Amino acid sequence: METIILGGGCFWCLDAIFQRVTGVILVESGYTGGKIENPTYKEICTGKTGHAEVVKITFDNKQITLLEILEIFWQTHDPTTLNRQGNDIGTQYRSTIFYVKASQKEIINQSLNCIINSKLYKNTIVTEINKLDKFYIAEKYHQDYYNNNSNQPYCSLIINPKIMKFEKQIKNK
Repeated sequence: METIILGGGCFWCLDAIFQRVTGVILVESGYTGGKIENPTYKEICTGKTGHAEVVKITFDNKQITLLEILEIFWQTHDPTTLNRQGNDIGTQYRSTIFYVKASQKEIINQSLNCIINSKLYKNTIVTEINKLDKFYIAEKYHQDYYNNNSNQPYCSLIINPKIMKFEKQIKNK
């Protein structure tokens, strides 16, 4: 098993996508990268804590590699928009990767170079890459949010199209 922490906008979106990936064992929504301990969603939403909304992904690296996880990450959000994804605006929605062990950093940099060289994005990639300090799990109602609230307007309008795009582009995952 291996773990990586990814942020790419609202954690509900990444949670919904990575729960559908073969080899992913667990996806937990949470917060990291900020300056206060045990932050709450209400505090995060102010944009003043420095935390990002992220998902902690635990995966079986015999079924899916970190490189494949990162390929999905790059293709399911826009890593060129600073502190925003669509209408979600603020530092808490930044594109970010937090690695858990030093060996992951080389793979992350390899993946970043591949995506830059692929010319998939015309604008500069602004994704932050940092070593994980502390991960704080989000409140219970944020866990499995899409699966429990798929008819909610945000899910219908924002997450559903992302899932459909993901399923179309990355069928073998």
